[in-house]
Amino acid sequence: MKTRILTAVAAIVVILVPCIIFMHTVVLPVILGLFAAIAVHEVIKATGGKNNVLLALSCITAAAVPFLFHFNIEIPFMPVAICYALVYFIIMVPMHKVTTFNDVITALFATVAIPSSISIFILLRDVYITKPDSYTKASGVFLILFAMFCAWMTDTFAYFSGKFLGKHKLCPNVSPNKTIEGAVGGVIGAVVMNLVLFFVFDKFFFTVHTLVWWQIIIISAVLSVVSMFGDLSASIIKRNHGIKDFGKIFPGHGGVMDRIDSCLFVLPALYFALYLINI
Repeated sequence: MKTRILTAVAAIVVILVPCIIFMHTVVLPVILGLFAAIAVHEVIKATGGKNNVLLALSCITAAAVPFLFHFNIEIPFMPVAICYALVYFIIMVPMHKVTTFNDVITALFATVAIPSSISIFILLRDVYITKPDSYTKASGVFLILFAMFCAWMTDTFAYFSGKFLGKHKLCPNVSPNKTIEGAVGGVIGAVVMNLVLFFVFDKFFFTVHTLVWWQIIIISAVLSVVSMFGDLSASIIKRNHGIKDFGKIFPGHGGVMDRIDSCLFVLPALYFALYLINI
């Protein structure tokens, strides 16, 4: 417990704070690219990938994706995606002894899904540019913190609620320690903390009011549930491959993927919710 708490505090100080302070500089895509590359590396190795060429290509690509978002570089997605997939299959042919079809598909999926999802940080940051009538720079900071709260506060409150109140297993075959009481506590905790965050920003930082308190409640509750599916999905992958954690970078928390699995679900869901609100 002590190790988990100290690691969480250290991660906030060393990672999240610099991201907020330097969010409008190239520092943000550097940090996101590093996290994306490490997460992709963890997933490929955890699922048994042995092709180091595919591994290196996947990590380099993952690290580059956030820079495309940061510098607003548009690419013809379908032609590039098809050619990129072809490269993976071409690599598989001469290295077929250490490369299976599942290795290629896993690497492709991880390389596209993980960095694309994590790069939504940048899209949330830039909402004041894409929707200047609805958002300000402060909105970007709020939305990033909002997404983090939906993921991390859900996990935190679910852990403590389950520890002290948990009696009924939520999904015992996937994650034996998770309980229904913990899940409910996680949703309630995320909603309450996001309301506090909203009222603080509404009082001191917002000059444009796009979101209202009842929308915060609904979105927080939905994204809290979404974050649980992210966590459970990662648990299924780990269980299928007989591992406890994707990595060991964060003592008590596992690897990068163990920390961002919920975020990878929450970020696109939040961005989609904002799209619906602004239709």
